[in-house]
Amino acid sequence: MSARIAVSVILASVAPLLALASEPPPEPQSYRMEDYRAPTPATLKGARVLTTDEARELWQSAAAAFVDVLPQAPRPANLGPEVVWRDKPRFDIPGSLWLPDTGYGALAPVMESYFRAGLRKATRDDQSRAIVFYCLSNCWMSWNAARRAAAYGYPNVDWYPAGTDGWSAAGLPLEIRRPEPRP
Repeated sequence: MSARIAVSVILASVAPLLALASEPPPEPQSYRMEDYRAPTPATLKGARVLTTDEARELWQSAAAAFVDVLPQAPRPANLGPEVVWRDKPRFDIPGSLWLPDTGYGALAPVMESYFRAGLRKATRDDQSRAIVFYCLSNCWMSWNAARRAAAYGYPNVDWYPAGTDGWSAAGLPLEIRRPEPRP
């Protein structure tokens, strides 16, 4: 057997495995509790999954509130008070509300209250207003947050899985965002 034929046979035998590896994981029955930067499902029960074009249309028409749930790195505990700490800037979809650390699988009661208050602010106390949740691509934080909002009874929950990575890659504008103050 020639080397070319051998390579063709090997590629043909691994092609089905490569196809499986590129498929999104199935939607879990509950919140994701670990490994938050990993491939996400293609679906989210109780929410509509948006492409970049669909998210852009909602943003341009101001038809939805946009909520970023990307975590914010805390000040390192070993830094003395004399050391200046500068947060890494976060670039968001313009007009978004940043509710850091609200996409974890389990939230402490204080963070759950913070998330609920942030949802009321984002929707201007109109629970029927559409809300788009995002963070980065391959980030379960936005999936968890969208699932949680749907569980709270918000009827128009959208999930934008490409997040700011997809938004930026499409050449759409980003702006520096500060997080919503925490309790």
